[in-house]
Amino acid sequence: MDSFHVLNEQAPTFVWPVKFCVAMTATTYVLSLLTGNVSQVDRVWTFLPTIYTAYYALLPLWPRVAPTFFFPYTPEAISSSIGGSFSPRALLMLALVVTWMFRLSYNTWRRGLFSLKDEDYRWEILRQKIPKALFQLFNLTFIAIAQNIILFLLGIPTQIAVSQPHTSLGVSDYVLGTLGFLVILIEFTADNQQYSFQTYKQSGKLNMNEWPGARIRWTPQDAERGFVTRGLWAWSRHPNFFCEQSFWVIINFFPLLSSSSRELALSTTSITSLAPLLPCLVLCSLFYSSTLFTEGISLSKYPIAYAAYQQRVGMFIPLLTPVWGFFLSLQGKKEEVDQLVYGIGDRKKLA
Repeated sequence: MDSFHVLNEQAPTFVWPVKFCVAMTATTYVLSLLTGNVSQVDRVWTFLPTIYTAYYALLPLWPRVAPTFFFPYTPEAISSSIGGSFSPRALLMLALVVTWMFRLSYNTWRRGLFSLKDEDYRWEILRQKIPKALFQLFNLTFIAIAQNIILFLLGIPTQIAVSQPHTSLGVSDYVLGTLGFLVILIEFTADNQQYSFQTYKQSGKLNMNEWPGARIRWTPQDAERGFVTRGLWAWSRHPNFFCEQSFWVIINFFPLLSSSSRELALSTTSITSLAPLLPCLVLCSLFYSSTLFTEGISLSKYPIAYAAYQQRVGMFIPLLTPVWGFFLSLQGKKEEVDQLVYGIGDRKKLA
């Protein structure tokens, strides 16, 4: 099976998702102009990957002709091998993504980010740093267009899965499925710890009725420091981001590690060796650049304490944290840095 034949056979599976992506891009951009709030994509971020994933995983359910404009449909040109039966692998991927959606939706809701008036604080800071015209160009090209394309790409692994033989689940599927649910649980814990800390920081009151894993006895010194350094955050500066990237890497590898996809995988990867990994590579690049921007803001607010946090704790990977601690020990700085990051510290130093 050559690359051209593979692309020609799979091309119809992109018709509805691409139309939907274009429509969502236009809608979120126009709304950002009408409201002056550029966080419109943020409000649908939690749903769009699930919609694209569900479209592919549930292809046999869709009608051949769309009854309404946005309603998903399966074009006549889609072969029966792709749209005629359900793929167990794609259904497992859908279950994972739906679970991911509930976690993110819950965290987004309790933070008030579904409010039409709320905007990501980073956009306001960026708005103040660059000219108005340049910000509007950024709004169009990155916030509206690029982010919607990334959300569309997150559904591509499921498209690859449904294009493979619809065989029973294998060892790789069970391993990746278990890892996927575990990563969601860890990310949920990280979210809860951050939410618990921010709640305590604002109210000064402990709430020991938090979710398991987030019942941490915060202290006034923790609040004074300004950012969370306990729980999972003692091992990773962004455990939630690390889990988020890990989750989509896992989703990306479902079809690539399938034992029933050797022929298709070889024919697709012949187009370009990195093409099947594009969704997770693009997402990880986005998270890395976004994290650098976020940390720049934190560093400006807590120049000494956050700089120490960066020295002591890995940005994403927890295994790097003891390594950084070892190097600080060799330099004779570990005790001082640990005091700033984990200890009480001096009020002036933590300003």
